[in-house]
Amino acid sequence: MKVITLNTNGIRSAERKGFYQWMLKQNADVICIQETKAQVDQLDEDILSPGKYLGFFNEAGKKGYSGVALYTHRQPDRIVRKLGWKLADEEGRFLQADFGRLSVISIYLPSGSSSAERQAIKFDFMNRFMPILKKMRRHKRSYIICGDWNIAHKKIDLKNWRGNQKNSGFLPEERAWMDELFDIVGMVDAFRVVNQKDDQYTWWSNRGRAWAKNVGWRIDYQVISPNLCDKVLRSEIYKHQRFSDHAPLIVEYDLPF
Repeated sequence: MKVITLNTNGIRSAERKGFYQWMLKQNADVICIQETKAQVDQLDEDILSPGKYLGFFNEAGKKGYSGVALYTHRQPDRIVRKLGWKLADEEGRFLQADFGRLSVISIYLPSGSSSAERQAIKFDFMNRFMPILKKMRRHKRSYIICGDWNIAHKKIDLKNWRGNQKNSGFLPEERAWMDELFDIVGMVDAFRVVNQKDDQYTWWSNRGRAWAKNVGWRIDYQVISPNLCDKVLRSEIYKHQRFSDHAPLIVEYDLPF
């Protein structure tokens, strides 16, 4: 089973940059998209249902903002678009597709970098989301939670960690939340199961030639149930083409689909 996740920073922009031509060549089973920045009625068929893929969307109420999507060849048994609180649901930050006893989720956590108010919203989202993650961990289902979590977990996960300890995305409280997710709740960072190397990033600022210098952050994850830990075969951050300020994260699992 091959799963791809990407924050497109605008799904129509990614289309213009060749993302869908690349995507169709990957033969992935599920592709999770974040920050679509589009309403469904603004999208043409090449985005709504590219190739043989079925497309599912959760748009934000605000036009040109947030939004998540999921593509798959297989009709899901169920689609869930609500997390259960107003801000998350109005901003279109969650989309779950169930396939038998496996759930694949596209998630987009808020960024807190623009203001103290947005950081407070991010903390509130984290506080509300953790009990849901704990419930998933206890559930007999298996989960692959893909997306932009807007947090670099450890020093290895961003280039300039010393200078970012007081910045959103690498705050002590955010890192402690990720510690709880992985070390206490028991969910697993699929990428790190098979890749412990440094300089592995999924997002680069548009300032200061960050992409060219590989001065990045690893803030995009596939977080999995512990019973899938031994199913991770390989992972890759695809950097040969740029579709966004993020890069596609690809993970292959020893799972039937």
